[in-house]
Amino acid sequence: MAEIHKNSPAAKIVIYTVMILFTVLAVYPLFWLVIMSFKTTQEYITTSKLVFPKLWFTGNYPYTWNIGKFGILMINSVIYTAVTVVTVIILGFMAAFAFAKIRSRATPLLHGMFIIGILLTLQSIMVPLFLMVNAVGLYNTRLGVLIPYVGLGLPIGVYLGTEFIRNIPDALIESARIDGAKYLRIFSSIIFPMTAPVAITLGILTFTGTWNEFMLINILTSDDAIKSIPVGIGRFSGALASDYGKQFSALVIGMIPMLLFYLVFRKQITKGVAAGAVKG
Repeated sequence: MAEIHKNSPAAKIVIYTVMILFTVLAVYPLFWLVIMSFKTTQEYITTSKLVFPKLWFTGNYPYTWNIGKFGILMINSVIYTAVTVVTVIILGFMAAFAFAKIRSRATPLLHGMFIIGILLTLQSIMVPLFLMVNAVGLYNTRLGVLIPYVGLGLPIGVYLGTEFIRNIPDALIESARIDGAKYLRIFSSIIFPMTAPVAITLGILTFTGTWNEFMLINILTSDDAIKSIPVGIGRFSGALASDYGKQFSALVIGMIPMLLFYLVFRKQITKGVAAGAVKG
C-alpha cells in the first residue's frame, strides 16, 4: 500500500510542486541579479525592480572589468583557490592517514590540536595572524596568503579524512606492509584513491570558502596585483557606492566561475557527496 501511495498521481503532483518551488527559490535570485546588471542606475532607481530593462545596457561589464581590474584579480583567485584545494586535500589526507592508521602516544594530542582549529573563527585569529605574517616578511605576498588559507582548511580536511580512513580495513595496510610497501606508497596507491568521495566533498568546501574569502586577503595584502575577486567586488559596494548597475555586474563576474565549476564537475560533485553520505 505504501508503494502504491508513493506512486499515486496526487503524491507525484505534491513532489513535483515542492521541487519546482525550491528550484524557483534557488534560481530566481541569480536570474534577478543578471537582469539587474543590464540596467543603468537611473533605470534601476526609477523603475520597478521586477521588470526587464527597457534598454539592455551592456556597458556595465566592460567598465566594471577594467576599473575593477578583474583580469588580474581573476587570475589570482584561480591561483589561490587551485593551490589551496590541492594542498589541503593532499596534506590533510596524509595527516589523516597517519592519525587513523599509524598509532602512537602522541596521536590523540596531535589530532586534537588539528581538530580544535575547526572551532576557531577567522575574526579571533585575524590580528595575531597578521602580526605573524608581517613578522616573517610575507606580508603583501602570494605565499603570505596561501599559507593561512591552507592552514585554515587543514582542520576540516584532517577531520573528514581521519573519520573516513578509520573505516578502511587494517588488513589492507598490513598486507601491503608485508609485501614491503612503505607508508608513502601505501597512501598514494591504496588509501588516497579510496578517499575520492570525501576528497570531492572537501574540495567543494575548500573551493567555495577560498573563492569567496574577503577579510583575510584584504588585510594581508595592499597591492592590487595580488588581491582576489571578492576585493574587486567590494570596490563597487559600500555606504558611498550608488552605481547599482556596476555593483550587480561585479557580482555576476564573481559568480560565473563558481557556476562553471559546478557545471563542469556536477556529476563528480553529486557522486562524491552521495558516496560520502552513504559511507558516513
